Amino acid sequence: MFDINVLDIKRVKETLLISRDPLKIKLFPAKEKRKYILLGMICLLFEKDKKYTEPEVNEILRDVYDDFVTIRRYLIIYEFLARTTNGSSYWLIADQTQFQDYK
Repeated sequence: MFDINVLDIKRVKETLLISRDPLKIKLFPAKEKRKYILLGMICLLFEKDKKYTEPEVNEILRDVYDDFVTIRRYLIIYEFLARTTNGSSYWLIADQTQFQDYK
């Protein structure tokens, strides 16, 4: 989707994160590439093959960023997460292995 290199990841870590462990974001970027990198970091917080309720997703994301609704929406838009049409169930669809370097 994007041509992402080590320098791009480093910039995101230095400019957009409060902390990496636990993951806390100070600013959600407008630039799509940076947004994608952050979402890749966030997807690592979810377990593969596990179904989540909306409140469970919100709880995970609330710890990362105050505007967790925006984060949740972008996780769906960028296809990191999928959900049922009524929003009652969410699950990880992204291949987390491609984001391991984002830690």
